[in-house]
Amino acid sequence: MGKFIFEGQLKADFEDRLLAHLQVVIGAKLRRGESFHFTWRDDASIGDGRTTIWLHPRSVLVYKYYGSRRVPLNPAWLGALTYTANSPQGLYVVPEPAPDAEAVKFDEAH
Repeated sequence: MGKFIFEGQLKADFEDRLLAHLQVVIGAKLRRGESFHFTWRDDASIGDGRTTIWLHPRSVLVYKYYGSRRVPLNPAWLGALTYTANSPQGLYVVPEPAPDAEAVKFDEAH
């Protein structure tokens, strides 16, 4: 279970696999100078609500992974998360789709 830390104050736990995908999507948007909302469901231990933050290129973010190994990225999940990030609602977590067969073939070939 990794941690997403926003502005040194707000901390949220995400599985390492999800956190790696969020890092790529968030990083791509911030590199382009884009600001957006990021919303997630809170754990039942802290009220079972939801949290929304406003991310902007000057945000201070830390991605702290539990494991030391890099996880393989699923291009289909990156696409789905990017789609939400570009929506008026902003980025939110969606279930991981099956990898795109063509993307897997390309990934295995390189």
